[in-house]
Amino acid sequence: MFENIRLSFQGIWSHKMRSFLTMLGIIIGIAAIIAIVSTIKGTNEQIKENLIGFGDNTVEVSLYQGEWEYEMDYNGIPVGVPLVADSVLEEIKDIAHVENASCYLSRQDYGGVYYLNTAFSGGYVRGVDESYFDTCNYIMKEGRGFTEEDFSKYRKVAILDTDSAEALFQGEDPVGKAIEIQKEPYTVIGIVTKAKIFEPVINSIDDYYTYTQETAGSIYIPNTTWPIVYQYDEPQNVVLSVDSTDNMTTAGKACADILNNYLAPKDETIQYKAKDLLEQAQQIQELSSSTNTMLIWIAGISLIVGGIGVMNIMLVSVTERTQEIGLKKAIGARKGKILGQFLTEAAVLTSLGGVFGVIVGIILAEVISYVTTMPVAISIPAAIGSVVFSMVIGIVFGVFPSYKAANLNPIDALRHE
Repeated sequence: MFENIRLSFQGIWSHKMRSFLTMLGIIIGIAAIIAIVSTIKGTNEQIKENLIGFGDNTVEVSLYQGEWEYEMDYNGIPVGVPLVADSVLEEIKDIAHVENASCYLSRQDYGGVYYLNTAFSGGYVRGVDESYFDTCNYIMKEGRGFTEEDFSKYRKVAILDTDSAEALFQGEDPVGKAIEIQKEPYTVIGIVTKAKIFEPVINSIDDYYTYTQETAGSIYIPNTTWPIVYQYDEPQNVVLSVDSTDNMTTAGKACADILNNYLAPKDETIQYKAKDLLEQAQQIQELSSSTNTMLIWIAGISLIVGGIGVMNIMLVSVTERTQEIGLKKAIGARKGKILGQFLTEAAVLTSLGGVFGVIVGIILAEVISYVTTMPVAISIPAAIGSVVFSMVIGIVFGVFPSYKAANLNPIDALRHE
């Protein structure tokens, strides 16, 4: 085998230009596939990050009516939806891959929150428990967080995120000042921000609306004071912290199943569901990938053309080396040895083309990324698979020339000129 490989490199080097032109079809095909796959992978990762945020593996599980999130303002408190008991929350925390869980109440506000004459419209007011900020990976930027006494003594205190602070106070320091929530005064005690800040790449109007809907800003109050501004016994939402982005879908559905086991609503359309951003991302990725798969098949055609070129050159090589083959057979070389030598040469030739194609493909992907600002991510499995596939092409298209060489009559081969 090693002797065959050495002879293959010797033959390729002795006909450098011919070998390069033979490999060119393989190089172009592999380079095109690597560039396309890298672009697809980079785009898919960007889609996932735009929807989910890098490293923010949280899943929200909320009450739905049919396909729409349940509207408390319009429908009132649903019958048969209990509050999430501590034992149920512990059951949720025991779900595989769930690191933490927290209950919260939520309303989107369009005119009930003010600071002086400035309204906070379209943002969210959330009634949270003591573990909410840890679960959602928030850290205090200014001021302090909630204490046990804030919950037990029903203190009317609020924490803002950076978006709501900017919307209400417009650069002014909000800590220590009072805001109104449904005409009730709440003192701002702190500002929170995500531990990891993620700025998505917005490439379309759909990306803009998806992102802005999720980042309209929020105001957080202790859940014990929620009935002061809204209603008693409102159904709660649950947020999960999951160990990996890939486990978000499974964990969210498992949590929804647990919560639904405790429901006894008259309306069977009322169910808990996970806001599965990962599934949304996967649907968009599948739509993108299905289009790009066609491009991969088109690029694959050049590999077939390259394989035909390999067959042609191998046939020429057999003709040129007819006397050499005849001499080897005359001194006892078996058909298998001759067949193996030419198959190895074909495989080495296309494998080299595959390696060069991968290198060119990576360079091409980086150039595309630089010119179009489109994200790319190099796929190691795709690179390895491409080289292996190019080797297979060499073997497949080298079979006929190798078989022809192995079956030459040694006497006729020696007489050949």
